[in-house]
Amino acid sequence: MYNLKIPDFFIVMFLLVGLTFGQPKPKVTFIELGSVKCIPCKQMQPVMKAIEAKYGEQVKVTFYDVWTPGQKPFAKKYGIKLIPTQIFLDEKGKEFFRHEGFYPEKEIDKLLISKGIKPISKKN
Repeated sequence: MYNLKIPDFFIVMFLLVGLTFGQPKPKVTFIELGSVKCIPCKQMQPVMKAIEAKYGEQVKVTFYDVWTPGQKPFAKKYGIKLIPTQIFLDEKGKEFFRHEGFYPEKEIDKLLISKGIKPISKKN
């Protein structure tokens, strides 16, 4: 059991609620499963950064280096066969699209736009 005093408990709960409800939920989660040592995966790094910049909080970009012991379980969790693999989840966390290999930024743009996601930035 935690040894929190009543005022501390309310502060912790306030912070947790504020963190949960204060941030907009992304419309799409873009998960990149690869490795920093894989050449096609390295080529995806600027693409992921461009997507983050272009779509802001609408798209959450997450990278897992599945060749590291700590992140290797994500390869099994998502059932990947090769790297890089891109997985796209909707607001409810349900997978709606998957791609294996290098995935060009323009193709990702088409996918996101088809889901009603509009760029906040015309850069890139």
